[in-house]
Amino acid sequence: MIKIITATRLSENEFWDNSALGLSLRRLEYDDRWIPRVAFENRRGLSDIYNARISAEASDDILVFIHDDVWIDDYFFVDRIIEGLQVYDVLGVAGNRRKVPFQPAWPFINTSFTWDDKVNLTGAVAHGQSAFGSISFFGTVPAECELLDGVFLAAKKQVLIKNGVFFDPQFDFHLYDMDFCRNARQHGLRLGTWSICLTHQSGGAFGTAHWRAKYDAYIKKWGS
Repeated sequence: MIKIITATRLSENEFWDNSALGLSLRRLEYDDRWIPRVAFENRRGLSDIYNARISAEASDDILVFIHDDVWIDDYFFVDRIIEGLQVYDVLGVAGNRRKVPFQPAWPFINTSFTWDDKVNLTGAVAHGQSAFGSISFFGTVPAECELLDGVFLAAKKQVLIKNGVFFDPQFDFHLYDMDFCRNARQHGLRLGTWSICLTHQSGGAFGTAHWRAKYDAYIKKWGS
């Protein structure tokens, strides 16, 4: 069974009636291979929510960590995930084939948010307030990665548990994906992108004071 794990500040009714993810999941109700795990009216960090689900779900489950402001444009969503996890241990829709010192996010090489060379990037994500937004194509898919975009991450629970790979609670809403990917790679897991069609309503909150504090904590933890 695939567990779709997300957190939202919305109430239960608001989530299912108004959010991009809620409306998308309602559209996918024809497929009985997934179950939602939604933290409604949430004020906790994403890492806490995600770790709780890693610990709670059945050992043979596939876990999908996804933002609530994501439109699922792909009605073969479940099949794509199952196929991708036959190749990689952790799946994403966009990522970087390499990691450089002091990297602040998967596509950037410095805190001036300079994009990495396109040859190092992989995947695609659309952006826009409505489904089927304008597509940002980063590079050939599939591809093995060092870092993945946290807008969507998928893995088999038993792989995470066996290798002791969890999210670090100190990274609540920023850098949790960078830290998780480095942790997964440190334990020898294979990360990669897969062709899954999503539209993300947000472009991120890079450079804010809260982001900067989490970046400093990330560099302190990893050294670079």
